Amino acid sequence: MPRSEHAMNVSQVATPPAKPLLIYDGDCRFCTLWIKRWQQVSGDSVDYLPVQDPVISLRFPEIPREQFDAAVQLIETDGRVYSGAQAAFRVRAKNPRKQWLWKSYQQWLFFATVADGSYRFVAEHRTLFSKLTRIAYGNHVEIPSNFWPRWLFLRALGLIYVIAFASLWAQIDGLIGSNGILPAGQYISQTGERLNAVGIGEERYRLLPTLCWFNSSDWFLHFQCAAGVVLGVLVVVGIAPAPCLFLLWLIYLSLSGVCREFLGFQWDILLLETGFLAIFLAPLQLLPSPSRETPPSRLVIFLLRWLLFRLMLESGCVKLLSGDAMWRNLTALSVHYETQPLPTWIGWYAHQLPLWVQKISCLLMFFIELVIPFFFFAPRRLRFYAAGATALLQIFILLTGNYTFFNYLTLALCLLLLDDFALGRIIPGRVSSRFTFHVSEFKLWGWLVTHQVASITLAVVILLITPLHLMRSRPPLMKPVISLNEWLGPFRSINSYGLFAVMTPTRPEIVIEGSNDGVHWLAYEFKHKPTDLRRRPAFVAPHQPRLDWQMWFAALGTWRQNPWFVGLIVRLQKGSPEVLDLFKTNPFPKAPPQLIRATLYEYHFTTFAERKQTGQWWRAVPVGEYLPPIATHARDVAPPTTQTPPKQAPAKTPVPTTPKKGSKK
Repeated sequence: MPRSEHAMNVSQVATPPAKPLLIYDGDCRFCTLWIKRWQQVSGDSVDYLPVQDPVISLRFPEIPREQFDAAVQLIETDGRVYSGAQAAFRVRAKNPRKQWLWKSYQQWLFFATVADGSYRFVAEHRTLFSKLTRIAYGNHVEIPSNFWPRWLFLRALGLIYVIAFASLWAQIDGLIGSNGILPAGQYISQTGERLNAVGIGEERYRLLPTLCWFNSSDWFLHFQCAAGVVLGVLVVVGIAPAPCLFLLWLIYLSLSGVCREFLGFQWDILLLETGFLAIFLAPLQLLPSPSRETPPSRLVIFLLRWLLFRLMLESGCVKLLSGDAMWRNLTALSVHYETQPLPTWIGWYAHQLPLWVQKISCLLMFFIELVIPFFFFAPRRLRFYAAGATALLQIFILLTGNYTFFNYLTLALCLLLLDDFALGRIIPGRVSSRFTFHVSEFKLWGWLVTHQVASITLAVVILLITPLHLMRSRPPLMKPVISLNEWLGPFRSINSYGLFAVMTPTRPEIVIEGSNDGVHWLAYEFKHKPTDLRRRPAFVAPHQPRLDWQMWFAALGTWRQNPWFVGLIVRLQKGSPEVLDLFKTNPFPKAPPQLIRATLYEYHFTTFAERKQTGQWWRAVPVGEYLPPIATHARDVAPPTTQTPPKQAPAKTPVPTTPKKGSKK
């Protein structure tokens, strides 16, 4: 029901101002903070003056001082005076996007009653709400800008792309080259034949989105890696960030399709999803020019925060939903540092901590993964605390284990929880003075509208699909969304996450050995697996030795469950230089051995006393045979290439280890 101005207690002054004027209590810290927010919303359409200004009593004697003390007063150009909640909504209505609040106040008695009551309650307890405001917002309640967070995030993302492509480039010949473990050329050829056999033509480009459909030679694999490094550098420099980010996403997706197991870890799909969203965050410019940038999209920043929220929350949820007793009784960290893929020497020390410390650490981890993410959408200061807690967890993880660029990428996402006010305080003045951001008058309105429409469409799709990731049963009403999710699945850009869902209680390790007589066996030593019991666990990240990682997974199953492992053995029997380059040592430099076998060991960290006595960081216990001896006549067997690339990494992403000669007990 519409409310009349009389019902709204609207009074009048004899000498109205030339522009709407809001009068507030300048001695109230709570008022002065929020007036800055109102000024930001109303712009130049409203003037603001504190009631302590002497001119107020002279110009508006009709308004008693008690009225000023009770609430803010808005004096319109027609002389009408609006007070309290009315004044607040009228001021915001000067912004076309905020007029709905004033209209709701006019039209709905219940809304107006609640608004007036809420305003009176806050006004009567301004001291309390001033403290709450400082806790939640600090000294800035204005809508913050995000130029600096975007600037830092995009350059961090570009650097991560450089690292990811350079790391893969160093290994790509041995992994998927023509003489590699899983040759890309054979995979593309055989996949094409299978799809043709079932009548799938153009659809193949969606089912397996890779540029290698057009060329799968070794030089083209190298070209894609090199292009990724160059494009990443361009993003760091700030040259054509949006087009470069699109190409980076496209090339990494292309290589993910043909690398299969070797590029199917959770940080790989996280990089694809982050990189895709970053395309819409990047400023629409070709050359770096902080003085004229399109403003960061608040919607895209929300989607990237939503991605970080999902990553953290889903990682905590899967641990509890998996039913793993070690997570539920908080003892998982008592074995985690030892059984994780590629621990560091700090991880060795963390493993020695008493059980009560491990349990408290586990409880804190659950708090950060299950509670803290909800503060990603809280007022700014609470959001900063959430960013700090998340960053501390990531730093602790990267100090105790080698998880490639995963922790760095998560830290980059944490930057988007900050704002220009916060970063402006910590960025050196000499730097900030060189980068003064101003909003560009973007003239290509067609591109801008297209960009906004694409961002909104992307947000709708993501928000529709992501609830599926935590659903155990999917109702029939969700069938269209399920179909959409399945159609988009091959692009790996809207993913579910769940790191360490089930804790691995032991650490099995595969040792690959060769022999020319069946009696004396020599081990192929990996570069980063804990093969040498005396070798201190090292820092490898952000580089990822992808064969070493896959060996960790292979040890959790059998060689029959890991067809790529057969490809590895075949290449060793052939003496493939590209594959041998993935190892630290080749015990048969002149010719491949006559026999190759794989033995399983169980590895454990030593204690302080054991390391002092033996100098060893590890102790190994023989378990049994993993792969029986294979003779040289098997060298002509072609490595398997018909696997379908995984849609996402397994729940726990660890690393391989192999004892070298003399390390077995």
